[in-house]
Amino acid sequence: MGNMWLTEKRVAQRDDHEEIRRKFHEVVNMTPEEIEEWLETAESRKVGLKRDGGESVGHASGRRIVGILRTREADLDGGDYAHMRKVVGFVARHRAQGPHEEYRIPTSRWRYSLMNWGHDPLKC
Repeated sequence: MGNMWLTEKRVAQRDDHEEIRRKFHEVVNMTPEEIEEWLETAESRKVGLKRDGGESVGHASGRRIVGILRTREADLDGGDYAHMRKVVGFVARHRAQGPHEEYRIPTSRWRYSLMNWGHDPLKC
């Protein structure tokens, strides 16, 4: 009975991971190279919540996203999946908050913040 439960748990986890990966790749619409290039800009560093005056949460997330995008699926770990889930949630919340017309403005802080998380709303 215990082995059956473990097998069901593994199948459920695999399905959950597939769903997380699918959603992550839907919201992250920038390539690793585009994200890296973006993260080098002054605009990227100007936006987002900064802890202790250092790197913003979104900027650090962008670096992590690049690593995830360059990792083979079989090598992704629980921390990677947790971060992918966080990215999906952030992008969904941030897009819903708007400002709903500002997405048309290429230089908006709203867009810049989303780009730190690997999502360029002008590509949608």
